[in-house]
Amino acid sequence: MFKKSFLVASSKKIESFNKFIKVDSDKSISIRSLLIGSISNNISKIDNILESDDVFASIACLKNLGVKIRKKNNSYYIFGKGLGSLSIKKNKDLYFDNSGTLARLLIGILTTTPDINLRMRGDKSLSNRSMRELIQEMEKFGAEFLPKKKYKLPLKIISSNIPVGINYLSGKSAQIKSAVILAGLNSYGTTKIIEDQKSRNHTENILLKSPSSIKIKRGKKNIINVYGKKNLNALNLKVPGDPSSAAFFVSLCLLTKFSKLKIRDVQLNSTRTGFFRILKKYGAKIYFKKIRKRNNEIIGDIEVAPSKIKSLKVNKSFYVNSTDEYPIMFVIAALTPGVSIFKGVSGLKNKESNRVIEMQKILSQVGIKSVFVKDILKIFGKKEIKNVGQVINVSSILDHRICMSALILSLVTGIKSKINNFETVRTSSPNFLKIIKSLGGKYEIK
Repeated sequence: MFKKSFLVASSKKIESFNKFIKVDSDKSISIRSLLIGSISNNISKIDNILESDDVFASIACLKNLGVKIRKKNNSYYIFGKGLGSLSIKKNKDLYFDNSGTLARLLIGILTTTPDINLRMRGDKSLSNRSMRELIQEMEKFGAEFLPKKKYKLPLKIISSNIPVGINYLSGKSAQIKSAVILAGLNSYGTTKIIEDQKSRNHTENILLKSPSSIKIKRGKKNIINVYGKKNLNALNLKVPGDPSSAAFFVSLCLLTKFSKLKIRDVQLNSTRTGFFRILKKYGAKIYFKKIRKRNNEIIGDIEVAPSKIKSLKVNKSFYVNSTDEYPIMFVIAALTPGVSIFKGVSGLKNKESNRVIEMQKILSQVGIKSVFVKDILKIFGKKEIKNVGQVINVSSILDHRICMSALILSLVTGIKSKINNFETVRTSSPNFLKIIKSLGGKYEIK
C-alpha cells in the first residue's frame, strides 16, 4: 500500500478515442466479501478483489481481529472464523483509514460479537463524518459507544453480549442498512428491515448464499428478515467492475467529441445504475450489452457512442442509486448548455467532503455559475468554456470523487489543473491514471 502524497497537473485537451477498457473492481462488493467471508464457516475464495487503500485497510482490520487472509495469484482466501468469533488483543486499536464502508459495516459486525472492547479510529476525513444514525441503531442491539453522544471517530465500542434482533426502517444509506443486517446475524431472534427507499443490496445478495440466514420479500417496500445465529456458508465469488469508476470514463467519452468506448464486465445492479439511466434520458447513447447474472448480481458490458446531451433535470429519487456519481454529473451539467437542476443533494455534505460545495468551487474557477439553495443545486452550463489562462486548483481535498472529476474537467476543456492529494483516488480506483493515459490523457505527477 502506497501512502506517498502527490499532485497531478494537466494542461492539454484530450483528443478523440475509440477504445476498449476494463475498470477497477467494485469496491462495495470487495469490502463486503472480505467482511462476510471472515464470519462465515470454512474458507472463502474471492477472485478479482479491488486492491485499493480502502480494501487494504479492511484486510488489516480483519487480520487484527484474528482472521487469516492469504492471496494466491488473483484470488484471496479468507479463513472464516464463524459468527461471533472475532477477537482482538488488549489495547489494540482498529484503524479504518478513509473508508466509511469499512467503518460502518465492521461496526455492525462488532456490535454483536461478544467481548469486544476496543478503540476505533479513522483518518482526518473519516473522523469528520457523522456516525450518529449508525450508533443509534447499534445501541438498540445493546452495544455501548464512548464517549456517549459523541458521533464521530475516534470512539470506543463495547459490544453487546446478549443482543436481540431489532426492527429498522431503512432510508437512503445502504451502509447503515448493511450494518443492521450484519449485527442481526449474531443476534437472538429475527431482525426485520423495511426498506422505505431501496438502496444498494450487495450485502443481501452475498448473504443469499446462506439462505437460512436471510429472507427477502420484494415489493414496493422490500422486507428483509435476518435470522440470527445461523451459520454462514463459505463464499466463492468473482468481483465485477465498479460502475462508479466506469461512470468517469463514460463521462470522459461523452464530453470528448467523436469518441467511442466499450467497458467490459461491469456491475449493473439496478441500485447502482442511476447515473446511466439519467444520462440516457437526456440523450446519452449508453448501451448495456452481454447482460448476465453472476452470484446474484447483474453483470454486463457498457458501450458509449457520440451523443448530444440536453441539460439534466435530476429528481431526488435518483440520489440513492447514483450518490457517488454526482460530482462527475456536475461536470457534465457544466459543459451542457442550459440550466441543469439536481434535487435532493444535501446528503452529499456527509461524504468524504461536502461534495456540492467543493464542486461549486471547482466550477466557479472555469466560469460556471451555480446556485445551491436548501436541497437543490442549479448549474448554468455552457456549450464551450474558453481557455483564457484559468487554472483548476484543488487543494488538500481528501475526496477521490472530487479529484477524479476535476481531472476529467481539465482534460475535456484543456484548462490547466493542479490537483493536490491525488493519491486519495487509490481508495476506489488505483488504476484510474493508467486508464486515463490509455485513452490519450496527458498529465504530470509532481
